[in-house]
Amino acid sequence: MSERALRADAARNYQRIVGAAVLAFEEIGPEATLEQIAARADVSVMTLYRRFRSRDQLVRAVFDHVLTTELEPLTAVHTDDPWQDLVGMLEVITEMIARRQVLLFLAREFEAIATEGAYRFLDTVEGLLARAVDAGVVRPELESRDLAAVVAMNMATVHPADLDGADRRRYLALLTEGMRPSATTLPPPSSHGVPGASAAGQ
Repeated sequence: MSERALRADAARNYQRIVGAAVLAFEEIGPEATLEQIAARADVSVMTLYRRFRSRDQLVRAVFDHVLTTELEPLTAVHTDDPWQDLVGMLEVITEMIARRQVLLFLAREFEAIATEGAYRFLDTVEGLLARAVDAGVVRPELESRDLAAVVAMNMATVHPADLDGADRRRYLALLTEGMRPSATTLPPPSSHGVPGASAAGQ
């Protein structure tokens, strides 16, 4: 097999394993084993270990996959309504996380990886927030870390009995209304890291 074919085969295996891991974590839970994931990807355990030498590496790849394929595309939405672009992004992210509760369990288990993902998310929303600030539709003192806190706080309203998501929609609307311009200025944030980066699943 040529080197190019080997690289293509390795890339296919990588995608199959990560895709299988996302489904396994969703269907089995965070306790899904690497052996179960390999079986779902239809690759040998040896192949999985060649690509991912530890569970941490695979979980990091899962977070990267979700960020790249599901979250980051949301920040590319630019219409003539900066407020709706920003709020719509928060709404979709909230719904996605509510559907993927296992990501919250993994975030608790792999706090450092989840925090990396949170900071990467903040980088991607800078543009949407800047547009909203420039348009005067949100508080000028808002920071991207405030958006992470809004998502984390809203996750506290997610519960199994709320099958249609009425509560998370209600309280996200309440939280986002607090982002609108006001005569009063928000108190300054602490000097610590991103609020909610590792606490969303607690």
